Amino acid sequence: MHSSRGSGRYRLGLVIAALVALVSAGLTVVATAAAADSLLSQGRPASASSTEGGGYGAGAAVDGNNGTRWASAFSDPQWIQVDLGATATISQVVLAWEGAYGKSFKIQTSPNSTTWTDIYSTTTGTGGTQTLNVTGSGRYIRMYGTARGTGYGYSLWEFKVYGTGGSGSTPVPSPTFTDEVTHHEFQANCAFTQNRPDDPIVYPGLPGASHMHTFVGNTTTNASSTAASLLAGSTSCTNPHDRSAYWFPSFYKGAELIQPIGDQVIYYKSGILEYWRVQSFPQGLRFVVGSPTATLEQFRDSPGAVEGFECGNISFSWDIPTNCPAGSQVNVRYQAPSCWDGVNLDSADHKAHMSYPVSGYCPASHPVPVPMLEFKIAFPASGDLTQARLSSGRGYTWHYDFFNAWDNPAILQALVTHCINGGLQCNPRGYDQYKPHRGAALTPAFELP
Repeated sequence: MHSSRGSGRYRLGLVIAALVALVSAGLTVVATAAAADSLLSQGRPASASSTEGGGYGAGAAVDGNNGTRWASAFSDPQWIQVDLGATATISQVVLAWEGAYGKSFKIQTSPNSTTWTDIYSTTTGTGGTQTLNVTGSGRYIRMYGTARGTGYGYSLWEFKVYGTGGSGSTPVPSPTFTDEVTHHEFQANCAFTQNRPDDPIVYPGLPGASHMHTFVGNTTTNASSTAASLLAGSTSCTNPHDRSAYWFPSFYKGAELIQPIGDQVIYYKSGILEYWRVQSFPQGLRFVVGSPTATLEQFRDSPGAVEGFECGNISFSWDIPTNCPAGSQVNVRYQAPSCWDGVNLDSADHKAHMSYPVSGYCPASHPVPVPMLEFKIAFPASGDLTQARLSSGRGYTWHYDFFNAWDNPAILQALVTHCINGGLQCNPRGYDQYKPHRGAALTPAFELP
């Protein structure tokens, strides 16, 4: 009997050992499958049906930061959508809800952002962090909420999508510095070159077709300028590699044409919260900022930050001040859109291929963050300015054009990487005088080190 019991224990031990081996093998298979499923959504372009306000854009739910969130308007239905870049097989979705959660919602996929297929649905959501094992495929995925769990909107700290496929790109990691980041910019300082009634973007090949423009930067700019001709030209910019063309409506005081004196500051900045994701302009990109037909309200309420006109103690004026202290000058600042569609170097209206960020993030339609240009132009005009005007009309018709022609893309990229992505306040060669320990992007001769 004792021997029989021992034999039984031995056989039971063999069975248990075999089961452990099988379970271990199964666990290994599961772990391998799980390991193959990657986080596909982080850093991808996201958009939403609405946002509660500034700082709550869709991109905040895919930035990998549990301290930022997307929040919608207080109504139904609402949605948040992520572009995975290419078709993906989706196995899991994690919703990290803030207090404002979805009670009834669907997880949907789409090949084209138009037709949607449900891969999960609930009417009994309870908020918190929900891990949903799903089966589906598509390039786009969204949470589509139909009933809120609170009187507020829908709010997600993170919207994580796991699976295989997608773009395969690795999100750019947030940098770590030992010094505080207060700026993320460099200057392109360019002097006056000429006044011409030309506009090679709006009226290409038609000299004299435009109102008078004042040009800085490339010295050869005219109605027939192309990317090739600009690259072959010379420049008034401090950095000799910047052969881009910059122009804006001319400034008049009565009948007197007032031209800028000295270097005019054109900032290259980050227009998005995650400044480390900004990429260089593609060569030949061109666009128009603002409109010669804008109303005061349209100028003032532009999606970009508008500082407008200033002189003396006057600032944030939406029209040219009527009087400025003797010896002062009129400054004007206006920010450009900084999200590119990633495809077109121009568009029919010279604007549609560009977009302003939404709550600090590039929308899915324009997923590529590029430098945000901010012209700071100074006109030496003071005293009585009641007769001052722009060639396009009142001050609120201020606008400007940009035609990218940096002759060495690596030079521009070095400045973007060191200064914008690096969180610095740089001069034209990429040196921050307040942080000398960080070095410079370029040598004193404006070449790569």
